[in-house]
Amino acid sequence: MYLIAEDASSIDFQEDAPGIGGAGADAYCNELQKQCYTKCMRRKPEIPSIEKHSGKHKEHCTTKCLNEFMDCIKKMEEVERQEAQSKKLQFPSMSKALDWLKAHTPEAPPGTHVIVAGVGFVIAIIGGVLFLVPI
Repeated sequence: MYLIAEDASSIDFQEDAPGIGGAGADAYCNELQKQCYTKCMRRKPEIPSIEKHSGKHKEHCTTKCLNEFMDCIKKMEEVERQEAQSKKLQFPSMSKALDWLKAHTPEAPPGTHVIVAGVGFVIAIIGGVLFLVPI
């Protein structure tokens, strides 16, 4: 482990902050899908030949809202990918990494991945102290 800062109290970081990826994205998108279906079934179908509350209406709403669910998942995955890329730092040596991290600590919160000469580390708070910990 490498010491970044002896006092991490100035870091605005919540360990229990919910993420957008994984089950969080599925739950969010699933809720949007449920709302879409409920709203769709309350309204007269956009296609005049489909009767309200018929089997065709249910099929139409299911398909429409499944497409919205899949679009939501794709958007969340893209946001997660961009966020992961923005949270990776690369340095040629440990001294350069530590110098940059000490000067830019708020820009690299806990959980940020750091690559130093090809070796992976993660920023962590342990006992109120900020460290660079090998992965």
